Amino acid sequence: FIITLWKIMNFFTICSGNGESYQERLSRLEGDKESLVLQVGVLTDQVEAQGEKIRHLENSLGEYQHKLNSTEEMLQQELLNRSSLESQKLGLMEEVSCLKLKLGNMEEKHIKSAERQHKAENLLQELKMLKHRIEELEQEKMQYEQKLKVTQVLQHKCDCESQRHTFCPKVVVHIFQSNSCCDQLCAYTPFSMWTTEQVCGWLEDTGMGQYVSLARQWVDSGQTLLSATPQELEKEICIKHPLHRKKLQLALRAFSNKTMEKSSELDHIWVTRWLDDVGLPQYKDQFYESKVDGRMLQYLTVNDLLFLKVTSQLHHLSIKCAIHVLHVNKFNPNCLRRRPGDENKTSPSEVVQWSNHRVMEWLRSVDLAEYAPNLRGSGVHGGLIILEPRFQSETLAMLLNIPPQKTLLRRHLATNFNSLVGPQAQQEKQEFANASGHAPLTTTAKVRPKKLGFTHFRQLRKLRVDESADYICPMDTGTPPALTGTPQGTYGSFRGISPNLARDSDRLENAGSKN
Repeated sequence: FIITLWKIMNFFTICSGNGESYQERLSRLEGDKESLVLQVGVLTDQVEAQGEKIRHLENSLGEYQHKLNSTEEMLQQELLNRSSLESQKLGLMEEVSCLKLKLGNMEEKHIKSAERQHKAENLLQELKMLKHRIEELEQEKMQYEQKLKVTQVLQHKCDCESQRHTFCPKVVVHIFQSNSCCDQLCAYTPFSMWTTEQVCGWLEDTGMGQYVSLARQWVDSGQTLLSATPQELEKEICIKHPLHRKKLQLALRAFSNKTMEKSSELDHIWVTRWLDDVGLPQYKDQFYESKVDGRMLQYLTVNDLLFLKVTSQLHHLSIKCAIHVLHVNKFNPNCLRRRPGDENKTSPSEVVQWSNHRVMEWLRSVDLAEYAPNLRGSGVHGGLIILEPRFQSETLAMLLNIPPQKTLLRRHLATNFNSLVGPQAQQEKQEFANASGHAPLTTTAKVRPKKLGFTHFRQLRKLRVDESADYICPMDTGTPPALTGTPQGTYGSFRGISPNLARDSDRLENAGSKN
């Protein structure tokens, strides 16, 4: 505005200097005034607009300032929260470390408690076995005392009546198996002359008392049983159990032939203890129900074992080798060694007589105690280790559940295994493994029965007990004398201890064993 007035004054000065008239100057000034008023109005509007913008910007600035303050407060709050979370994180990390330490201590305690529990279970099982053994010994003691009395009576009667009676060797065995005094006093009478009550008492003593009631109605004398066929036994006294029928037929055949077999002294209760020794206690109930005794072990067939629910090929081989050890030791009931001896002075001829428990003791002596309990129920005994050519250290490692990735542990086992079996058996096992057509022994192989047609079934029904050639452990009459020597004698060639031993492994495979 001042500049405009200054321009007006300059204009008046110029106009006066130029001699212009007053009227002209006044009109010009009025025009300038209107233009100035117009300019002032425009400027006023602009000032008001700018003022409005300034007020709007001030309001916006206030809002932004408020938002900035709230953001700063939130940031400070987040920083506080972060610091508290970090402190909580440190606390949690300390708690996690404490919990890890506690977890480690708990795991150690759990492992120790598991070991103690396992030891306690082993001790409890051993206590049960000892208790069962004590009861059996008490029963045997009572039986032997009774038999001693009866033997004394019979000896006195033999001295008095030796000229009037014929003594049957087989009846002597019956004397030591029977628990009935009445039958023992009639032992000099041939079986064919026995009365009905004597025959029924003998059936009761041999463990087949369930057939006594029907036998009392059918049997007139011992000759009735001697001349009976298997079909008549099944029909007249309902002996439908095939192994009961086989047991009776074997006993009757022994009476007919008047031959005394050492195996006949081993009753079915001894066989259940023998199953413990060879490492197959899971089959004790089946063997006990079937009344399998020592005589039946000689004539067990593959189908008999399948009937007894023994389907594992390894268990078939275990029973076969164990029966063969009994053959070689003339069915000595105490031929198997259960107690550990000097581990540094063992020979293969001693190892072949080791029981399953003795093998587990050997594992403990070679620093494999943690795997030793896995041999329970495996059927591993000294006879299987030495006599079966396909039983290698790898087979034992599988039975012990030693993982394949533990190569050092398996190598340690293989070294001790080779030292145990000796160089001769080791060489024969290696030769058998290198032979053509060799199939390694596995823990899952099964034995399946042969499928017979109707014609073969009729022929099988007509076979006698001694006509079957499918024995689990065939008896070879041509066995060299060294193979039937004393238990302390050498076993000769271990694979050749029985000429049929290696051949039987292939026979079991050909019978239908599959993984």
